[in-house]
Amino acid sequence: MARQNGFRAFLTKGNIIDLAVAVVIGTAFTALIKAAVADLLTPLIALIINKPSFGNLAFTVHHTRFLYGDFVDALVTFLSVAAAVYYFVVAPAARLAARTAAPTPALRSCPYCTYEIPAAASRCPFCTATVGPSQAG
Repeated sequence: MARQNGFRAFLTKGNIIDLAVAVVIGTAFTALIKAAVADLLTPLIALIINKPSFGNLAFTVHHTRFLYGDFVDALVTFLSVAAAVYYFVVAPAARLAARTAAPTPALRSCPYCTYEIPAAASRCPFCTATVGPSQAG
């Protein structure tokens, strides 16, 4: 019985559920970007280089045919997904985190134990020594 409760607690943890949601949304997002690349971006690039489809791009070495068109499609898809994730998720999240981050307090060294303590501290939390006022302030 304890094993079932432990397993149930593991499955209902917030991190597991968040991860499952992220995988589902990531899969849907990848499908969306892949469709946009296949239906919009690849034809534009093909129009520029005068090839109707990347899937037919190939070269031959010693009677062996190398189809590199699918690789080009996959590369364009990967770069598009990476750019979309960076510009629509990572960069805005970093800007938001920078705006909401609390400023770090000014630090100074404790004259007794040399640990870094806040400049406004009157007692060191590490060695509990009473320290004088900061020389900088």
